[in-house]
Amino acid sequence: MPSDGEVKEVKEVNEVKDRSPRRGPVKNYTDLLVYKQAYRLALDVSRFTKILPRAEQFELGRQLRRCAGSVPANITEGWTKRNSPMEFKRHLLIAAGETAESKFWIELASDEGFVTRAAAIHC
Repeated sequence: MPSDGEVKEVKEVNEVKDRSPRRGPVKNYTDLLVYKQAYRLALDVSRFTKILPRAEQFELGRQLRRCAGSVPANITEGWTKRNSPMEFKRHLLIAAGETAESKFWIELASDEGFVTRAAAIHC
């Protein structure tokens, strides 16, 4: 049986698919579902950092915005270098690493008591 987090993730993926159905071949990186999800992550993290305590908005907030923004940026950069499948794959792997780092910082913010668990889960 899927956990609540998995169910939420599936619902979010379906929402992204429903909002922007793709017609025909992928012509631009913005047509990629993974890019749309990564861009949403960057926006959600940006909003999330605004609820951090003032003392943490610079250090922790800046680090979070940097790594979350790097996810769609690496997908974009990899897409422009897609004539080399290895280069595209390398950028996708970097994006995956930045996603994991974002998750770490969000969990840390929650465990430190800077934000509620609900705010961290929403992000």
